[in-house]
Amino acid sequence: MTFIERLYLWSILKGMLITLSHFFKKKATISYPEQKRSFPAVFRGVQILNRDEEGRERCTACGLCAVACPAEAITMEAAERLPGEEHLYKEEKYAAKYEINMLRCIFCGLCEEACPKDAVYLTQTFAPSNYSRKGFIYKKEDLLIPHPLEQPEEYKKALGTFKSKELKN
Repeated sequence: MTFIERLYLWSILKGMLITLSHFFKKKATISYPEQKRSFPAVFRGVQILNRDEEGRERCTACGLCAVACPAEAITMEAAERLPGEEHLYKEEKYAAKYEINMLRCIFCGLCEEACPKDAVYLTQTFAPSNYSRKGFIYKKEDLLIPHPLEQPEEYKKALGTFKSKELKN
């Protein structure tokens, strides 16, 4: 064997030792269905639209969240409340159409910071996978949390998905 071949043989043995040492280290992966990875406190997940304690929508369709979004993922259309709809909406204006395109969203949290009525929150859950692009465009019905008087258990569960910030009245 030549000197170069002996050096090459040593490199192979050194690589094998590195490979063998990794067999006895702790695994970096987790078994997903059985174990859940914990997220940090600053994790930003899917947006939701909040309601007040009486079940009325907080969103007044001011459009500040859509303007603040750098990815232009939020689209909305405002409408005025009709007489007799006081139990549905808190203010005179409401969002007749509110959509978030999750394919464009970069989860920056600027929509949550821009909202003056605390209507938009980012939860601790992430967007599920889907087979079509239409499934990633969340409409207002998908984003609204359940009504606190009609579905109290689902409402409490939705409140538990908020970040550590308290809900403001």
